[in-house]
Amino acid sequence: MGQNSKTVEAFYAALGRGDIPFIIGSLDPQIVWKEGENFVYADKSPYIGVDAVLSGLFARLAGEWDGFAAVPQEIVDGGETVVALGRYGGVFKATGVKIDAQFVHVFKFKAGKIAHFQQYTDTAQFKDAVRLRAGA
Repeated sequence: MGQNSKTVEAFYAALGRGDIPFIIGSLDPQIVWKEGENFVYADKSPYIGVDAVLSGLFARLAGEWDGFAAVPQEIVDGGETVVALGRYGGVFKATGVKIDAQFVHVFKFKAGKIAHFQQYTDTAQFKDAVRLRAGA
């Protein structure tokens, strides 16, 4: 396993324990973070820069979900591009709806830092979970 794959593995572990300093340290300051098209948090995508990722995405996830987790099941080492396949879990607080959704995350590195992130996931499952938030 190459260093970038190890960084991705450590990134997920840091997410799981809420280690914000580690997360910040693994991201390029000008990271371009893209959520999947039609995802409930794609409204501000792409998130550009560490502050945008933390306040625009991670803070919303932490505030709106109980036990939100992204758990990789496989990490594919492509050198400067690393792909993680896994599952999201958690309960949307406003509706009490639990999710168990597959994801694919594509990480691209620059100088040992995550410089680009692209998410793909089951957007319909997330929309169903948050539906009551919008009053639908």
